[in-house]
Formats: sequence, structure tokens, C-alpha cells
Amino acid sequence: MDDSDYIIVGAGSAGCVLADRLTASGRHSVTLVEAGGTDLRAYVHLPLGYGKLFYDPAVNWMYQTEPDPGLAGNRDHWPRGKLLGGSSSINAMVWVRGHPADYDDWGHAALGWGWDDCLPAYRAIEDNEVGADQWRGQGGPLFISACRRGLHPLVRDYVAACGQAGLAETADFNGATQEGVGTYQMTIKGARRNSTARAFLRPAMRRRNLRVLTHAHVTRVLFQAGRAVGVELRQGGATRSLGARAEVIVSGGAINSPQLLQLSGIGPGGLLQSLGLPVLADNPNVGAHLSDHQGLNYTSAMTVPTYNDELRPWWGKVLAGLKYAFAGAGPLAKSINHGGGFFRTDPALPRPNMQLYMQAFSTLIPRNGEHPILSPDPWSGLSLGLSNCRPTSRGTIRLRSPDPLAHPMIVANAYSTDHDVAEMLAAVKILRHIAAQPALARLISRELRPGPEVISDDALIDDFRNRSGTVYHPCGTCRMAADPATSVLDARLRVRGVAGLRVIDASSFPNLIAGNTNAPAILVGWKGAALVLEDSR
Repeated sequence: MDDSDYIIVGAGSAGCVLADRLTASGRHSVTLVEAGGTDLRAYVHLPLGYGKLFYDPAVNWMYQTEPDPGLAGNRDHWPRGKLLGGSSSINAMVWVRGHPADYDDWGHAALGWGWDDCLPAYRAIEDNEVGADQWRGQGGPLFISACRRGLHPLVRDYVAACGQAGLAETADFNGATQEGVGTYQMTIKGARRNSTARAFLRPAMRRRNLRVLTHAHVTRVLFQAGRAVGVELRQGGATRSLGARAEVIVSGGAINSPQLLQLSGIGPGGLLQSLGLPVLADNPNVGAHLSDHQGLNYTSAMTVPTYNDELRPWWGKVLAGLKYAFAGAGPLAKSINHGGGFFRTDPALPRPNMQLYMQAFSTLIPRNGEHPILSPDPWSGLSLGLSNCRPTSRGTIRLRSPDPLAHPMIVANAYSTDHDVAEMLAAVKILRHIAAQPALARLISRELRPGPEVISDDALIDDFRNRSGTVYHPCGTCRMAADPATSVLDARLRVRGVAGLRVIDASSFPNLIAGNTNAPAILVGWKGAALVLEDSR
């Protein structure tokens, strides 16, 4: 076998960070294996290009869930990045860490992961445009744009309407107070997407002790006497093996990581036996505890121009392209989510349980149809969206076949608890309350979705069951915790029941955080690398 000290499976949000941190000293050799290809594509680096990437199989795993009763029997489209940078190369680039209490929940589950443990790591990671303070970092490898310039004028009206509805403005969702409304920080640098491939992997690739393999699909982890010693992979039509002298680190994400563990004999014993796979470690938690944020938009036609008016006509696309090419400005230079926020559906709650998204843009399309962001509706449209921060519904990732190239079975179980249904019902009523405030109501011509006729609780529930979908934040399928009965990993991200194997990515989250999950995935890569290096001494 072709050996190195460490093998990292997956060059995604955490994997790129690991590759950088583990090779920085020059003492360790690392092989990073990625099933997809390069991130050097125009639409990857164009911030608004993610609308196309969500439906591009060249860079996207293009997963589909099983028909979901909680979503009116619909299948949901789950885009996940299949290229250098992983989902950080195709996401909406919003930088939200989550509520500090979310990490204290992590700390109760796994020692060393509380907020006081994670905040210094975040500050070391960040190079925040607005500067350093007790919450934010500056001088780290990941530039974070404050995105306070070039915002659509409707952002001001949105913030004003939220204030009229009783939601305070906050200057920084990653600062002292997450609750409130304002503008999102983004992983954008110099008008280009700042993925983990750009911020961490590209600098590390200059080092001689890092080897990166692309279009190399890992099919199983190899073991000797219960210890991970390498991986088997397919590349260019051939099957080969790579050896790891120290450890194998799986960083495939919330779907691929449990799939690979199961293919390697670690997972629910009955399932593996039924597929003819040997059982190395019987653990029913592998692929369990799947958690994800569910969201939907309320869409209105407007009496004032929105990005629809700029990006729908051919000449608008040309003008937007010229603005971007010559000034790094215009709608192509940012995510479409300019405004947002966090609020509580019940004042008695100790922290926000809902996230807001404001888009001066609309696209009313079938759930699974390709309709890139660059082709919006032929009218001036506004979308006000929300997603639940801490859903109690749980799903599963399970092998459907021993074929490593077959997609696993994704059972999302959205809205499968009364808690999640009641919470979303309360939230959509608040969303309408915001839209009804004078600052926005004077600019809205009519509500298009769900429409003014959808009023009763039953009708509102039917609507969000039919129109909701993932906001692309799956996690928890290889969760870490102190209790072996409820986890796959210990607090040092080591896989239980075997040696020499860790999982370091969003699948390790003990529970879902309130906000976009790219930041905590990067955090897990950063802290995970420190754990690996500590254990190598």
C-alpha cells in the first residue's frame, strides 16, 4: 500500500481545515482523498453562482430523500458538495456560529466542546472584516465579510418592519446577542467565494507533505486486528489501497460518513448482515440521530424593483456581469440572503428558536426542478423565509445496497413531532405579522405564496408540509457524546469499538445548532485537528 501518516477522506468544510492543520508543522504526511474534482470553476467562485451549483451533478452529490410523510409525501432534494471545499464550495456562504448555549449543550454531551472551549477556536479561525473584539477574531486564515455595502434597499425596509413587529436590530449575530434582525456575515473575500478549499487547502497544497487525490471514491476503511490501517478507493476505473501509519480520518459529511462506516462494517449489525457485510462493530447509532433545519419562504409581489428586475432579462444579466467583472459589485457579488435574524416564537423560551432570511428576490418553482437563481420570476418579488433552529424530529441514513457507489437511503422524518409542527405554525404567523407592518406592507402588492386565502391553522400546516424543505444543514449521524449507548464517537472524535479511526465533520455534532452549519463544521475540523495532534505526541 501507498502509505502516509494520516488519510483524510473528504475534502469538505472540515477536511480542508484538517489537511491544513495536520501538515502545518511539516512533521506529518497527509493524503487527502476527494470523490469529486477541482473547485476551479467559474460558478464556484462567483458568489451568486450557487443557484446553479445546487443542481449541477458535476459538483453535487444530488441526493434525494425517501418520500416523507411530514412533507406531504414529497421527496426532498439534498445538494451536497462533491468537489474540493465540499459544501463550502456550493453553499450560500452565510457565516453564523450558533447560540453560545448550543455549545454548552455540546459541552454537556462531550467534554471540551462547551462555548468557553469553542470561542477561542472561532477567534483563531476568523479574519473578520469588522475587526477583533471579545467575540470576533482577526488575523486568522478565514476572511469573513461583514457585507454591509451593496445591500439591496429593501433590507432597510425589512429591518424597519421587524422593529415595528417587536424584533430588535442586532449588529452581529456572532456577537454578544444572537437574537434580533440585521445583515448576515458571509464567507466572501474580494467578491469571490471564500470556501475552505480557498482559505485552507490551497495554501496547504504548497507543502510537500500533503498529497491531494481527486476523483477518488473511498469504498471502505481497511482494518487489521480492529485497527484502521488504510482505505480502499476507486480512481480512474481502478481499485487501489492507501495505508495510514497513524490514523484514518473520515470527513465525508452527515451523509457520506455514516455510509462509509457502514460499508466498513461499523453500524447497525442486523442491517449490515442483511446486506452481506461483515460486522466489525455493532453500533445502531451510526446513521441515526439525523437532524436538519426545515424551512420555507413566504413570497410576495412588490411595487418596487427587486433583483428579479435586474437578473431576469438578458440585458440585466449582461449589466450584472459587467458590474461584477469591472467593479466586483452588484447582485452577483453576494449571497441572495442579505438580511436575516433570529427570534423566539414564545417569549418564555430561553433563546431564539427560529431563523429568518430576507431575499429581495423570488422564484416560485417545483421542489426538484432546476431553476438557477439567475433566472428569477418575471415580476418584482420578495421572499421572507424562516427555518426552525432546534427541531426535535430525527431521521436516519442507512445503506440500501452494499454497492459503495449507490446513494444511501435518507429518511428525513421532517415535522414528525408535534413540537416541530406547533413551532412552525407559530413561526409562519409571526412571518406574516412582519410582512403586515407599515414599512413592508406599503411596498407589497400581494402575497403569492401561500396566498391570502390560506388562513386557518390546518391550512397553514398543510401549506408548510407541502412547501417546506431542507435548508441544507444535516448533522448528527455519527454524533459524539460521553454515553456509548447514544453515540458513535467519544469526545475526541474517535470511533467507538475500533482503533485508529475518527470522524471529524458535521456528522459528529451532538445536536443541531441555531444557524447555518458551515461555521461549526469548520470549527470541528479546527478543534479535531488539535485533538489528532495532541494524541500523536
